[in-house]
Amino acid sequence: MAAAAANPARKRFIAFLGGWLERQQTFLDQLLRLVDLPSSENKAHQQRHLIEQVLCHYQQYFSEKDLTAEEDVFVLFSPPWLSSFERTMLWLAGFKPSLVLRMVDSSVEDLTEEQARKMEAVKGETRWAERELSEKMARIQESVAAPPILALARRVGRLMDGEISSLDLAMETLKTAMLGVFESADGLRGSSVRKVVEVLRPEQTVKVLAAVAQFQLGIRRLGLQRDSEQQS
Repeated sequence: MAAAAANPARKRFIAFLGGWLERQQTFLDQLLRLVDLPSSENKAHQQRHLIEQVLCHYQQYFSEKDLTAEEDVFVLFSPPWLSSFERTMLWLAGFKPSLVLRMVDSSVEDLTEEQARKMEAVKGETRWAERELSEKMARIQESVAAPPILALARRVGRLMDGEISSLDLAMETLKTAMLGVFESADGLRGSSVRKVVEVLRPEQTVKVLAAVAQFQLGIRRLGLQRDSEQQS
């Protein structure tokens, strides 16, 4: 973690994440309390207000990631601020969009026929887009392993000026490609959540947001615990 903190972009994100996760726990507590309240006009108002707050909370996270990506997009694909367990669940620098759809399946039991039909359409669109981005990332990885770039990378420290320029150009091209994939993946994550919110009623959305927060905070606690046990 010390090495990560030496990079200003990483240091800033680590500081942001600590406060963001504390607020995430607070929002989770509020979501769970709201789920248990009896139905009323006041509850409906509270649901809409809290949903708006939680979505704004996630937007802050995406915005901070954008700032970090501008300075060091590579770190987002294997972030040192996550536990080893959390990193195994990463898909293109974040959660897989279809995860939210699985949360709908597990936490919402009263979908109408029309809602179920719309959700199936969202699932199809999301999974198709995920495959497209995964294939794009695979092509980028193949280009990195191409003989000219690999040969230059292996000779770092023994390169002539012209070769250094070639390696710099290759790294800049890679950075641009990775940034494009990152932006597309985050865009898909955001659009998938918006589509789900549009399909669900407020009381259903509250349940899904609670399930997502429980999952995220749960795997973080488990991951940190595992890392701590391995280091002791």
